[in-house]
Amino acid sequence: MPVQVVALTLGASLAGRLPATYHRICSRLLGFDITVRGKMASATPALFVGNHVSYLDIMVLGTVIEGCFIAKSEVAKWPLFGWLAKLQRTVFVERRSPRSAHQRDEISARLAAGDRLILFPEGTSDDGVKVLPFKSALFAVAETAADGTTLLVQPFSIAYTALAGLPVGREWRPLFSWYGDMALGSHAWRILTFSRVRVELRFHEPVTIDQFRSRKLLAQHCYEVVRDGAAEANAGRCSESVPA
Repeated sequence: MPVQVVALTLGASLAGRLPATYHRICSRLLGFDITVRGKMASATPALFVGNHVSYLDIMVLGTVIEGCFIAKSEVAKWPLFGWLAKLQRTVFVERRSPRSAHQRDEISARLAAGDRLILFPEGTSDDGVKVLPFKSALFAVAETAADGTTLLVQPFSIAYTALAGLPVGREWRPLFSWYGDMALGSHAWRILTFSRVRVELRFHEPVTIDQFRSRKLLAQHCYEVVRDGAAEANAGRCSESVPA
């Protein structure tokens, strides 16, 4: 963490690479076995969109994707997690805010610089049993073109599929979810008591907004493939995976 602070201060390229190492170490310490299906897009800039189960998703995605998250502004005020988010150069946005134009400009600047951004279009987390509809307003960033090219959008599905070698059924899925008024401390402590956890991360076919008539249709398409991908993983219908 101190090294990341220095790297950010100096504007060193290490600031973009170090978070992946940090997340990879945390994943191993917590016993998370992450397997990846599909092919992650290598394009820069790019926007990755997918379902959101809990703050654990940040660690899993950060292990695989060298990128920055787009998060609601409240996250910046969370103890520890807010500081970690800032160290990873998270873009904080306020919904229905008079600063929305400024926020669009900030995101546009990050994309123009070649950043890879990660977005949870559900706008919140849930009990992990289902994927909530995606908010089309959050896809406004997909209308932003960098250097005259259309932004690549890649959907992903994330699912926590096994605990201590046993399949995670419908009744166990909320164990990994953090939502509503759940206490962060007690939830994190419970996660620390778990043994091996298998996580399935699937990358779906990348798309661009040019393939759709509106960002609403783009959001609907991404929602459907992410929903189906998560359902397949939770049901154990997974093709060959590659360890992260």
